[in-house]
This record gives sequence, C-alpha cells and structure tokens, in this order.
Amino acid sequence: MSQAMTSDFDVAVIGAGVMGATTALHLARGGMRVALVDRGEICREASGVNAGTLTLHMTRAALIPYAMKGRALWLSAERWLGRDVGARSAPGFSLAFTTAEEEMLVKRAEARCAMGAPIRLVSPAEACAIDPGINPAIRAAAFCELDGHVTAYLTGRGYRQALTAAGVTMVEQIPVEAIESQGGGYLIRGTCGTRLSARRIVLAGGVWLESMLAMLGVRVKIKCLINQLIITERMRPVMRSVVGIANGLLSLKQFENGSILIGGGWQGRGDPIRGGVEPIPDNLIGNIRLARHAIPALGETRVVRIWLGLESETADAMPMIGPLPGMEGAYVIGCVHSGYTSAPYMGQLLAQHILGQEPEMPLFDPARLIDTTPSSVRMSA
Repeated sequence: MSQAMTSDFDVAVIGAGVMGATTALHLARGGMRVALVDRGEICREASGVNAGTLTLHMTRAALIPYAMKGRALWLSAERWLGRDVGARSAPGFSLAFTTAEEEMLVKRAEARCAMGAPIRLVSPAEACAIDPGINPAIRAAAFCELDGHVTAYLTGRGYRQALTAAGVTMVEQIPVEAIESQGGGYLIRGTCGTRLSARRIVLAGGVWLESMLAMLGVRVKIKCLINQLIITERMRPVMRSVVGIANGLLSLKQFENGSILIGGGWQGRGDPIRGGVEPIPDNLIGNIRLARHAIPALGETRVVRIWLGLESETADAMPMIGPLPGMEGAYVIGCVHSGYTSAPYMGQLLAQHILGQEPEMPLFDPARLIDTTPSSVRMSA
C-alpha cells in the first residue's frame, strides 16, 4: 500500500483479528469497499496465539447462544471461509476435584443449560468411561458434546485468502496513530505517513481498544490479560476430549499430531504496549501440575514451548458490539472474554447491522461502558 491513499472507502476496519477480519469480510461481500488495517498481520496478534478452544463450559451464560452459532461457523469454515483452519469437534468436560469446585460446577452448568447449552452432569465413572484419560479421583464432571478446538495459527491463512477474494484492501504492519472526524467520514493516520479515509470506521482492536477509543474522545476501561500457554512434545493418545476445571484455571486438548496444549488463563507479565514480556515460573508450574492432576498420563511428556497471548475484558466481562453513541458511522467490536468460540458470529452480526440488515441476535451496546465523568472530576478523584 502506498503511504498516502487518496481513494475513499465505505468502511475501514481497524484491527485484523478474527472479529475485525470477519466483519470486514462480510461487509465486502455485502458490496462495500473495505480497508482492513492492523499494526501486525492478519490474525497474528491475539487471535493467532490463543488456545483456540471451542467451548461452552467457559462461555458466559448470556453468550451461550452466540457461542453455539460461532462454533458451527468454525466447523464449517471450509464452506464460508474457503479453507480448513483445523477446527475439530470434540466432547468437552469441566471437572471438579473439591467440594467448592463441585458446587461451582453445578451452578455454572445450570446457568448455561438455561441458555440452551446441552451440558449435563455426569458421575466420575461415566466421565472416565467417556474419556479414560481423566483422573478417576474427580468428585463430579459436567459433559458437553458441543466442544472442540481450532488451530489458531491457521486462521490467518484462511482469512487472508477469503479477504483477498472479496476485494478487501489489507493494510498491514501499520499502527494507527490518530483517527479524525472529517466531512461526514473519518481520516485514519498511521505510521510512515500512511493516511486513508472512510465513511465509516469499525474499531476491532481487542486489548488496544482503550487507546483506539481514546482517539475519538471515548473513555472505556479495558483490562488486559496476559495468558500463558504451553505446548508439549508429541505423545501417544491420552485424551479424547477438551478438558477444563470448574474454576476456569485449566484448558487441555490433544491435537491430531499428538501434542497437547495447556492453558487456563494463568498470567504472565506484559501489557498492551509491550505485549507479552515474560512468563511467571510459579504460574507455569501451577498450570502444569493442575494439567497432570486432571490427565495423569501427561507425566510422560515434556514441555516444548511456552508463549503469551493477550486477552481483553470489560468491567462487566461482556462484549462491546455496536455503534458508538453520538458518532455517525463509528462502531466497535471486541472484548468477548473467552470469546474465540463466538468471534466469527459476532463479526457477522455487526456486519449485518452496518449493512442495514436486522441482526439475528442482539448486539451489546457500548454506551453502558463509556465513562462520561468530566476529566477534571476524574483527575481530582
């Protein structure tokens, strides 16, 4: 892309993770001229380094209908994206080893069932019959047929192919420095003197949304989680399901090549400016011990690699998806905690709204999160 772009776009999407890329893709297929802008490459920031878990166990109860739609989209990616991104269906468990975890398990399963998730409580014996790799010392388990996983690093390839075919202009390796309102639209200024204009903008920056929104004078506090992830060497098949713990501190899956991905939100060091800086050894040890306790056969393998992935969360742990109040043609999408499952569906919904169609499900009004306290009051506080 040339440093100065004179042509106008119907919409510029800033942030090329799964949500931004899906929104851009559907807008382009709906007939709009779309630019997709990112500080890195397509789906290579947070969306390219996460655990790729497709689960209803770790999804907020209110988001279950969205997650079920999103999961179906991931599993049919070859049809609408044009490429297999390693999405695989697998049964899923949430385990309880203590009385407190069992109480949590029952409560969370009931809440998700009420929203349509096909989750049922099973005995330790039934859980071990379904997946013999599970530690028989569990007190209880919640079981769901509708789980699975995506190979996160493959998604960028699929989206790049689809976005190119749809005619989306991809502007990569260009951090955005300013967004200005101009003549019924927006001027976006990036590094290296890059400029482009669009009638509408979509902010899809994940953990960077707080600074993006600030460019428009909008204050929303975004929490940045620095999640540690672990991959093991290849080993014999030791688990048939996606496994988690009721308290949310474990996510386990074995890929077709035999390697096992261990996650669960254990934190490392970093921030949105520097990204993931370094793991915290005690947290890595805790995560690995918990994984071995859940699937004892993991004691046979070794860790190959550790990395950090960034995840965003709002004050109420619910998404921001919809138009920004008082700003014609400005939209935001993001901050769906544990939202990789529902991400492609969320992007589809926002695209429907922008195209003037009635979204299949409600959006999530960002106005509820905007800080309208005068700056002087905030400073004195």
